[in-house]
Amino acid sequence: MNTLTIPTPDDWHLHLRDGEMLKGVIGHSAAHFARAIIMPNLVPPVVTGADAAAYRDRIRVALPQGASFEPLMTLYLTETTDPDDVEAAANSGLIKALKLYPAGATTNSDSGVRDFDKVVPVLERMAQIGLPLCVHGEVTNSDIDIFDREAVFIETVLDPLRRRVPGLRAVMEHVTTADGVEYVKANDTDLAATITTHHLIINRNHILAGGIRPHYYCLPVAKRETHRLALRAAATSGDARFFLGTDSAPHPTDLKENACGCAGCYTSVNTMSLLAHVFEEDGALDRLKNFASLNGPKFYGLPVNQSQMTLVKSDQPISFPTGFETGAGHVTVFDPGFDVFWHPQ
Repeated sequence: MNTLTIPTPDDWHLHLRDGEMLKGVIGHSAAHFARAIIMPNLVPPVVTGADAAAYRDRIRVALPQGASFEPLMTLYLTETTDPDDVEAAANSGLIKALKLYPAGATTNSDSGVRDFDKVVPVLERMAQIGLPLCVHGEVTNSDIDIFDREAVFIETVLDPLRRRVPGLRAVMEHVTTADGVEYVKANDTDLAATITTHHLIINRNHILAGGIRPHYYCLPVAKRETHRLALRAAATSGDARFFLGTDSAPHPTDLKENACGCAGCYTSVNTMSLLAHVFEEDGALDRLKNFASLNGPKFYGLPVNQSQMTLVKSDQPISFPTGFETGAGHVTVFDPGFDVFWHPQ
């Protein structure tokens, strides 16, 4: 197979940042995706419906002329989030989800949740109206090894919360472990998971073996090879509970190549080429449309895109930029470390 046509994909987990960085990166996502769930961890965070409306407007202004791209807005869940504001924003169509960050778990998460009892009223309202909760699934306890934090979160936070708030629809964002995959598969249709492009490609050796590679460092951090293979099996299975969320996260290169480097991989430029490579390698090219185009809309109750994307396999390796300049600095593009032959037309 040298060509593959699928409904235009969506990105169910995307960081666009704000200001000059937003202007520098939005065109990459708009070129490949029809819609994206937009992360709210700005400084200050997007915590109210008014904040989300203002951020949506800034995104629309930053879009390249003629681009067709719909930002699907989210709110940042805090211990003071107002359930009435959440319901009003959801009923108006402004927001599609709330995002749960355990405080200190990742970039700009200091405003996140420390006491989960304080957010139960919001979660109960979300269950009533069917609004999904997007979960950054890691505990932040300093005594828990960073490679174990997702598994511990499932056991000590996520599962108890879901039992406490029946009917809450949740997405385990950027799942990175076999534990997470099995937890999703063992539960009902109220639970789903996004998987990133880079977690299908790298394991922790890629970050650490032979020297530290800061552009492979992300949170949740890549795990053992057994976990990467579990993610690939889930992504390529066609199971409707797993879908694409790139977690593409732009940082200035000098802040990645730093004594205390930022977490995040930038994949908006080359995600669809890399996914075609992965799915072909695993003999599942015919199921790429499920992962990238069908499963996400099904979970979020949205229509599948009517437009289409055609991926073409070339005889020679394709090239994509190693990085690009923005008004907020140079951004380095994720390098898979192997030749890629597929590209969107």
